[in-house]
Amino acid sequence: MNDVECAVELAGGAGDVLKRVRAQALERGIGGRELKDLGDRAAQDHLSSGLARLRPNDAVLSEEAEDDGGRVSHQRVWIIDPLDGTREYSEHRDDWAVHVALWEAGRLSAGAVALPGLGTVLDSGPHGQAAGAAPGEPIRIAVSRTRAPAVVEQVARRLCATLVPMGSAGYKICAVIRGEVDAYIHAGGQYEWDSAAPVAVARARGFHTSRIDGTPLLYNRPDPYLPDLVVCGPHLAQRILEAIAEGDLP
Repeated sequence: MNDVECAVELAGGAGDVLKRVRAQALERGIGGRELKDLGDRAAQDHLSSGLARLRPNDAVLSEEAEDDGGRVSHQRVWIIDPLDGTREYSEHRDDWAVHVALWEAGRLSAGAVALPGLGTVLDSGPHGQAAGAAPGEPIRIAVSRTRAPAVVEQVARRLCATLVPMGSAGYKICAVIRGEVDAYIHAGGQYEWDSAAPVAVARARGFHTSRIDGTPLLYNRPDPYLPDLVVCGPHLAQRILEAIAEGDLP
């Protein structure tokens, strides 16, 4: 099993676990914070045990596990988010995800994002160049279901773009890959596990990925805080980055 296949198996398996946990919780009348916690723990246990079995010599950075910093000296580090979008998960929506990525010797070398609500897993295997959406107007930008960051609102005004609310960060990036929207711009604060896997998938398919100032997204740093990003089709990257630069960067 190569690393991409490993990521797919782990992400897909965790997605199946999460669906079972949610179905059982519904039967027992469990919801809200309790359901979120149940899902986080079950998916973390599945991924951690799977990595211990399949890649026992690799380090792991997870949202749901303590980070002692030792991973920084490793050449292979799995960056995982066992349940990206706990709110959507607990509300029995479909727009949540499971992230599994491998950082290897300075780059993201493999990744998979399970979208259990859609019954699919997207991966960083050879899939050709970016498909996404065909160039057109208006540009559609994925945003938070609650409030779009100010930088996104300013870009939308400058480009006369349409904002499309949806759930988790991974789901939004996958919506770009799947052609549901044209771009995802975020500047409200995230961590490496929020973007590593979907960025690995997007990069493998030829999409533009960067910080909002155009600099590269870097992973396995001592501080995993990675607060902003842009993911879009390569034909839109320059327009979006210029629109961001015209405003006040956060």
